[in-house]
Amino acid sequence: MKKFLLVEPVVAIYCFSIFLSLPVMQQYIYSRLWQQEYNSSFISNDSVSNCETNQSSPNFIHQKDVQKRASIFSTTLDLSSLIPSLIMALILVSYGDRHGRKASLFLPCVGGLLSSSVYFTVSFFSLPLETLYFSSIVSGLLGSFATFLGGCFSYVADIAKDAQKKNIRIAFVDMVLGLSSGVAGIASGYFIKSLGFTWSLAIPALLHLINCLYIVFFLEETIKRSEFQQHVFSKEGFKELFSGVYLLFKHSSSKNKLVLNLLLFAFMSYLFTNFGAITLFTLYELDSPLCWDSVLIGWGSAFSTFCFLSSFLGIYFFSRCLNDSYIVFIGILSCIGGLIMAAFAKTTLIMMLVRVPFLFAAMPLPVLRSMMSKVVLETEQGALFACIACLEALTGNITIAVYNGIYAATVLWFTGFSFLLSAGLSLLPFGVVWLVLCIGYQERDHVLLVNDDERTEEES
Repeated sequence: MKKFLLVEPVVAIYCFSIFLSLPVMQQYIYSRLWQQEYNSSFISNDSVSNCETNQSSPNFIHQKDVQKRASIFSTTLDLSSLIPSLIMALILVSYGDRHGRKASLFLPCVGGLLSSSVYFTVSFFSLPLETLYFSSIVSGLLGSFATFLGGCFSYVADIAKDAQKKNIRIAFVDMVLGLSSGVAGIASGYFIKSLGFTWSLAIPALLHLINCLYIVFFLEETIKRSEFQQHVFSKEGFKELFSGVYLLFKHSSSKNKLVLNLLLFAFMSYLFTNFGAITLFTLYELDSPLCWDSVLIGWGSAFSTFCFLSSFLGIYFFSRCLNDSYIVFIGILSCIGGLIMAAFAKTTLIMMLVRVPFLFAAMPLPVLRSMMSKVVLETEQGALFACIACLEALTGNITIAVYNGIYAATVLWFTGFSFLLSAGLSLLPFGVVWLVLCIGYQERDHVLLVNDDERTEEES
């Protein structure tokens, strides 16, 4: 059977499934919590548009309380998968350097399949919401989203050798991710209205199954395992899994260690500020005065995909004339503009137009990934992306916990506070990348972190 070096279909299917599940589950949890607390169908199963805007109404206070409870429940749900996902991200992606990339793609898809099946079961049988903790833990043990992305970017780094092509190829994967999330966002609203929560949650399970079959039967492996390599279950093979990230830094010069650490910090801090604010959009849009229903929320997510498309085009053209650092600067400024506008958006039109300043906000993350990828050996791409995936999982979970907590604490007096906070914190990665530029980092001067002679001596 012919196989292909095309990981983009895997990214598209997996991300569509994940981002279809997220808004459906958020709205399902919101609806269930309202019904449990007030024993009413104020929020129906096919729409969550009925929200109270009169601040003197008892329903307005109830609404704010459910907002807080939904936020806290989502936080604990995400935190339950944190530790297993960190460990598995570190192991599975680093594993790919010598044993192949497909494991770090396949196992998260299996986790997504099991997780989606639990979501469906909880909705179908009206099981307690606490059952969802089981799916979260299982998903973490099988790698979760961070491991999947780490595997995808390692796979792309194996294929794209040229520096400029690596920028574009990694950005293209990010664009596929963004477009899939946008299509899933708009589809989620119509699925909820047409099928209800239960059958909307069955669709991701089917898509994860299709993805598993594609990875096993059609996806080509980029790493050919030698018969002389240590088996992964041997003592030496097990040691390899945990030594990759350590060796990545061991022989690096002080300057290169500083550059890589600064880039990692810039990546995490931008992820924290950008992702933290974006994850609050659904709750923000459900609340008054916007009071969006599931279809409007879907359209808002769909318009957000233009950010990924325009960011890909921006990277494609900017890479021809600008240093990577300046591309990151443009993206951060774009994000700051969108966050400030979102903080004061009080009408549907303005909230939709918030997506315009965000047009280049997706550029920093793929460019920072590419910048880090260019300074390590080809045989250490998995170790690098394992490190990134582990830190990304940690940052992502901390971000959700922190921002949901901030939103719950400030929703009663100023719902846009979290967005203004993110805008201010975005100046931190901007300053860090500027510092990297000042200490002499230039794209044409990328240096391998490990000396080839030392590497040869150590491996012998």
